Amino acid sequence: MSSPEFTVQRRPLHTRTIGLSGFEREDGFFEIEARLTDVKALDYQMASGVRSAGDPIHDMWVRVVIDTSFQIIAAEVRSDAVPYVGACDAIAPSYGQLVGLNLVRGFRQAVRDRFGEVKGCTHISELLLSLPTAAIQTLATLRRDTDDRAGKPFQLDRCHALDTQSETVRTYYPRWFRSGCGTHDQER
Repeated sequence: MSSPEFTVQRRPLHTRTIGLSGFEREDGFFEIEARLTDVKALDYQMASGVRSAGDPIHDMWVRVVIDTSFQIIAAEVRSDAVPYVGACDAIAPSYGQLVGLNLVRGFRQAVRDRFGEVKGCTHISELLLSLPTAAIQTLATLRRDTDDRAGKPFQLDRCHALDTQSETVRTYYPRWFRSGCGTHDQER
């Protein structure tokens, strides 16, 4: 998809790139890797010195190892570029607190509680909030999205298109369609 046409001249100043990848490991676990980079299009004067145009201000990585129930069994954080070397990157070991959390049960609130404000790095904590959906998509790769042998498919009632009262569900998941019954918590 191309970007919309702009009628006013613009010049690039800043680009943030966020990428997430999921991997199946040979030991039966899964890795979710996330990376955030911030790059300025101009030389950028910071309190710690000048960062040349195109050199990352932030280049940060998160890797978690999860099991099939989305439980985090290992976590690693790395900062390859930060504005304040020796300070920004010093928080990485604190993210060991991710171990034991579950990506699909209370994860985002747990991140806010453990790493909010000065208890963590704003950029890394923000990056962590993308892990749950990346993990779901990673494990979904190995399953048919219509496989309902274990109950209602996970994705139903999690967005407007997959509301169990929608035409989408009527068409693609007819077993789970509910015509205005008023509750999404029941399972047939």
